[in-house]
Amino acid sequence: MVIVVRGKRKSAVARASISEGSGKVTVNSMSLDAMPNRFIREIIAESLGIAGPAATKVDIHVSVRGGGVVGQAQAARNAIAVGLVKYYEDDMLKNRYLEKDRYIIVEDARQIESKKYLGPKSRARKQKSYR
Repeated sequence: MVIVVRGKRKSAVARASISEGSGKVTVNSMSLDAMPNRFIREIIAESLGIAGPAATKVDIHVSVRGGGVVGQAQAARNAIAVGLVKYYEDDMLKNRYLEKDRYIIVEDARQIESKKYLGPKSRARKQKSYR
C-alpha cells in the first residue's frame, strides 16, 4: 500500500509517498542523514521522532518545490506527519502531533498580503521629511 499526501508552508509544496519498507527517508532524492544543514534536518525529522518506532517500518520519499529552505523543510515535515497518520489510520498519533505543534499536521493558511500603492511593499509607505 502506497500513500501519497501533500504538505504546504508559505509557497513551498511537498509531496510525500509512504510505502512499506525499512525506514529510509529521502527528500528531493537526498537521504535525510546526508543533508548538510543540521537545523533543516531536525525540522524534517521532528515528525519522525514523534511517530516513534512506527516511522522505522515505512519508506518515505518527499519531493519539495517552491519557497525557501526553511519553508520547504516545514512543508516536508507537514507532509510526512499527514502521511504517517493516513498510513496507520491512528488518531492517537494525530493527537500527539496536535499536542506538540498544531502546524505539524495542519497546513498554515497564512498568505502574503498584496502590495498597495505608494509603497514598495504591502505596509511600507513613502516617508515625508518636513525639515
